[in-house]
Amino acid sequence: MARSGKRNPKDRRDAKFVKQPGLQTVMAALWPRRTDCEVFLQDVIDVTDLMSYIEKKNEEHPDYKTTVFHCVVAAIARMLKERPKMNCFVQGYRHYEHNDITLSFVAKRRFADGAEEALMVLKAEDDDTIDTISKRIYGDVREARKSEHATGGVDELLDQFAALPRPIMAAAIKGVRIMDFWGINPDFLTEGDPNYTSVLLSNLGSIRCKSVYHHLSNYGTCSIMVTLGTIHKEEMLMEDGTKEIRTVVDLGVTLDERIADGFYFARSLKLVKHIFEHPELLDQPIGEPSGFQYDA
Repeated sequence: MARSGKRNPKDRRDAKFVKQPGLQTVMAALWPRRTDCEVFLQDVIDVTDLMSYIEKKNEEHPDYKTTVFHCVVAAIARMLKERPKMNCFVQGYRHYEHNDITLSFVAKRRFADGAEEALMVLKAEDDDTIDTISKRIYGDVREARKSEHATGGVDELLDQFAALPRPIMAAAIKGVRIMDFWGINPDFLTEGDPNYTSVLLSNLGSIRCKSVYHHLSNYGTCSIMVTLGTIHKEEMLMEDGTKEIRTVVDLGVTLDERIADGFYFARSLKLVKHIFEHPELLDQPIGEPSGFQYDA
C-alpha cells in the first residue's frame, strides 16, 4: 500500500489517497457500490481470560465499569493501527486511508420501545489504553442518557433534514451524495456521523441478542461493520485435544472486500482473538506493536 509523506492532489480532507495495483483499481470502478462487495465473517471468541481481566480491572476503578464491549472497541482500534489496510475505504472509484482511527456505535437513551438513539464516535489516539477508552465511552453514554432527546450534533442535524418538505429533502440528499462521491462534504455534515468512521459497532449483547449480519452503507467512508452478541457458555475444543466449557461471545463482521484480500482479513481477525487471549495487551498504548507472530 503506497502512501507518500507529501500531500497528494487526490487526497481528501479526511483521508489520504492510496495507489493500488490495477486489479484493485479496476474493481473500484466495476463495483462502485460498497453493498455489492460485502464479505461477512462470523466467529465465536473465547473471552474466559478477558472476563477475569475485566473483573480485576473493575475492582481497581469502581467509579466506572469496563465491559467486554469496551475491550472490543480497544482491540479493534489496536488492530486498525497495526493493520492499516483495515482502515481504508473506496469512494469515487478511488482507494483511501482514513487520517484517523475512529469507531462509532449507537446507544439507546432508554431500554424501551420507541426510545431515541444517540450516535457516538470515538477517535482513538496512539497513547490510548483500555482505561482511557473505557472511561470515555462510559462518560459519553452517561451524558447521552441524561436526555431522552437529541441535544445537538449529528442527531439534531438529522432532525432538521427530516423536517424538510419531501421534494426539498430529496434535492438536498442528492446534493449530499454528489459531495460524498467527490469527498467534499463539509465538516458539519460528517462530524459525528458513524458513516464517516473507520468501524461501526453494534453491541447487540446489551439487548440480549445474538450477533447478526449487518449491511454496509454506500454513503460515507465506513468499510467495516461489527456486531457483538451475547456472552454465554459453550463447550470448546482446546489445543491439547480436550474439551472445556468456556465463556464466549459471538462476533459478526461485514467488510468491503475491495480494501484488502481474504488473507489480510483473516490475519486481522486472528490479531483481535490474540488480544482477547492476552488481555494484558489492552493496558498498552495502541500505538505500541502487539508483538503478535502472524505466521504462528
